[in-house]
Amino acid sequence: MKFFKLFFALVVVAAVSAFAINVKPTSDGYKIDDYATDFKLKNVDGKMVSMADYTDAKGFIVIFTCNTCPYSVAYEDRIIALDKKYKSLGYPVIAINPNNPAVKSGDDFASMKVRAKEKGFTFPYLFDDGQKIYPKYGATRTPHVFILQKTSKGNQVKYIGAIDDSSRNADSVEEKFVENAVDALLKGEEVPLKTTKAIGCTIKV
Repeated sequence: MKFFKLFFALVVVAAVSAFAINVKPTSDGYKIDDYATDFKLKNVDGKMVSMADYTDAKGFIVIFTCNTCPYSVAYEDRIIALDKKYKSLGYPVIAINPNNPAVKSGDDFASMKVRAKEKGFTFPYLFDDGQKIYPKYGATRTPHVFILQKTSKGNQVKYIGAIDDSSRNADSVEEKFVENAVDALLKGEEVPLKTTKAIGCTIKV
């Protein structure tokens, strides 16, 4: 009898474990046309930043990026160029570092401040302290872009993916996904390509 009780208990434990392994998260992040909740994160200048601070914005180019990923580094000048081109048109860049600095050295807040100064970032570079924001968006890589359009109902997701089609070499870019998307939104048109695959380093948790 004891053997059968023990056997039954082991079967139950195994079944529960298998179920737990196969259970998927209730959400994989935002999808196109979802509404993104706001955040309030510390910028490299020490101030807290949220999208609500941008009262005149028409939308946002939210980019999850970091100091250490070679893909992110390769895109830094292009991210600066995006901000310079679209900030005055109502679509500023907001960069967020989602990495856990305890796992990935060089992605701590102090290093972020140094990098932003070295590169002359023209946009907020925010620290996702506690890694609470990137899972809501569903970001998986650095860099990973989410273009939001401000509406009466909130900030609606209009594009998710890569900045362009050349992750390593800016001179080889043939299709500028982010620019095409923002240009369409500024014209009141549908985004021509709403999702692309983000190419980069996995987010360090």
